[in-house]
Amino acid sequence: MIPLSATMKRVSRPLRASSTAKKSYSTHAKAKGGHIRIISGQWRGRKLPVLDAEGLRPTTDRNKETLFNWLMPYLNEAKCLDVFAGSGGLGLEALSRYALSCDFIELDKSASAQLKKNLALLTANNAQTASVHQGDALAILPTFSGKSFDIMFVDPPFHKGLVAPTLSAIATNNLLSNDGVLYVEHEANLAPFSLPDHWQIIKEKRTSALCYYLIKACLLYTSDAADDMQCV
Repeated sequence: MIPLSATMKRVSRPLRASSTAKKSYSTHAKAKGGHIRIISGQWRGRKLPVLDAEGLRPTTDRNKETLFNWLMPYLNEAKCLDVFAGSGGLGLEALSRYALSCDFIELDKSASAQLKKNLALLTANNAQTASVHQGDALAILPTFSGKSFDIMFVDPPFHKGLVAPTLSAIATNNLLSNDGVLYVEHEANLAPFSLPDHWQIIKEKRTSALCYYLIKACLLYTSDAADDMQCV
């Protein structure tokens, strides 16, 4: 594993957010103690309650559809980690689509409690299927050292400077499996950050408000130049 501090490639600067986008931060639906909807799989159409908590931005159905179309080849029997779980919408959607398991990390105590209740509603609350870890993600990630995940979701609260240290913790602790994929979402005006050489962006979408990527850990990769690396 190449540590994040060594031999990096930089992610290019995203599009500058418009003034309107800076006020709204993202195209996520604003949480007001409403519901999230599971859009496909064994729990298709189920609506689950979510709480209003600071930084909580449940992903819109449209963005979720795009993401899970990207993830289709990787989901079956995947071990997942939802790093900034919030409502748990991404991890729950993965479980609905027959991922093997999902660990959820969430800082907010009330949101964590609600997520546990929702897992119980779906009868997905046994330790082999799903676990909720309440606390600081950057402190919890190193405790997973020795485990690896096939799919990881990194969608932190905006404007908190969490993307780079989270990716560093994942890389340092070798948490992404060989050929595993990592979803990253952040505000559009985030400063550039770096990735290990063997992580390759395979999908990318940008709006005026946010950017999101699917990154693959390449078991093998070619490199004709430092800025031209491809998974094989």
